[in-house]
Order: sequence, then structure tokens, then C-alpha cells
Amino acid sequence: MDDERVRGRLAALFLGGCVAFGYPVLAAFNVTGTVFGLPVLYVYVFGAWMALIALVAAIVRRRD
Repeated sequence: MDDERVRGRLAALFLGGCVAFGYPVLAAFNVTGTVFGLPVLYVYVFGAWMALIALVAAIVRRRD
């Protein structure tokens, strides 16, 4: 895969991460409630973080 395309995808993923961890989105998940006994905000933050790491790994793996 072309290095420019990889850089572009990683840049887009970075911007998506900035949106995912920005105030308005985090505020939407800051509600009273639980998922499997854990606060909704914690589940969202760690789930989104895990998804970003998996997407970066997938993008970089394709490069090899």
C-alpha cells in the first residue's frame, strides 16, 4: 500500500479519535447507568480506545 494512503488513513483515524474523545461525545455517555456492572462512560472510553488500537494495527499490518 502506498505510504501516502497509510498516512492519510492514520490521520483520519487520529481525527476520529479526537472526535470520539472530545467533550460533546464524552458528555453524551456520562449518564447514570451501568453495563455489566461498570459505568457507561468507562465502558465507552475503554471500548473506543480498544477500537482505535485495533484499527491502527489493521492499517499498519496491511502496509507490510
